[in-house]
Amino acid sequence: MAFKRPLLTEINTRLTSNIDSRTDGQPRLRRSPFGIFATIVAGGMHEMFGYQAYNAKQILPDTADEAHFERHASIYKVAKNSDEYAVGVCEATGTTGAVIAAGKLLQRGDGVEYSVDAEVVIIGGQAIIAVTAVEAGSEGNADAGVVLTFVDTIAGIDSQVLVDADSLTNGTNVESIESWRSRYLEVVQAPPHGGAGHDYIKWAKEVPGVTRAWHYPGEMGEGTVTVRFVRDDDTSIIPDLAEVQAVYDYIYEQRPVTADLYVVAPIAVPLDLTIALTPNTSLVQAAVLAEISDMLSREAQPEDGTGKATIKISHIREAISIATGETDNSLVSPTEDVTFTIGQMAVLGTFTWQ
Repeated sequence: MAFKRPLLTEINTRLTSNIDSRTDGQPRLRRSPFGIFATIVAGGMHEMFGYQAYNAKQILPDTADEAHFERHASIYKVAKNSDEYAVGVCEATGTTGAVIAAGKLLQRGDGVEYSVDAEVVIIGGQAIIAVTAVEAGSEGNADAGVVLTFVDTIAGIDSQVLVDADSLTNGTNVESIESWRSRYLEVVQAPPHGGAGHDYIKWAKEVPGVTRAWHYPGEMGEGTVTVRFVRDDDTSIIPDLAEVQAVYDYIYEQRPVTADLYVVAPIAVPLDLTIALTPNTSLVQAAVLAEISDMLSREAQPEDGTGKATIKISHIREAISIATGETDNSLVSPTEDVTFTIGQMAVLGTFTWQ
């Protein structure tokens, strides 16, 4: 039977009753020292019960707070993934021969800053500059075409630059305690087996920013292992070439030497929906969008040829129906389960409201 921590009032009542039973039934005055002692001791006991309850949670890794969980995780060598800096290149313009020195700062419209990695000279009126976000985290990521402005004026250099077509990527927030704990439990429940399928998933998720991963043995032929993964906390969950290379490099060092490794990004297939919604307001639309997104984060995965990646039409309807504020709906399109070919994966597409 589980121990139930007593309330402060219950402890006080017990102590008072014990005192009364040992004083020959003599009446206890309202300001009696016995009452004061009972209150003081009850407070101390209640604090000790609280400390014991706190320690009980720290004993188990699935309930321990972050400071104590770090000790549990260190035993299995499951390190917390650190935050990473966004990197990429920008297109600068100016007078031929003008120099952009390393360390010059650029600023985005919302105040996020970037530093020029290496000195660059303008040739033919333009130059490509490599930049790194000053602060680590996903906020440093930027889409192609975003305008950055030099904090200080540079002679012969136009004040604004554009993020090039490859965007600024790789910015990753420090891993949350929930994600860290989940990876730890995976290791405990499925210990490493020197190249078993779950090892490849574990290795992929040890790379900062990777949130979900899948392995496909033999997809490229006998003796091969293909790994696909996504980065749910990025603007696009589908990894770019640099992020794919980072996972490949990490797993390559861990894998059995006989395994032929392939790491590829899932092929994004937008899930376009047409929904007749009641009430058709922006708030309810946002709630539906959130529920569909949550459903995809649970169910969407790259197709492996077995149909596992199929998005059930009934699950789409369920996600719409449970949205906060929704009173009625009709899923106009699609009208049947959404299926995919090998490597394809559903992502949020265009929503049309009726």
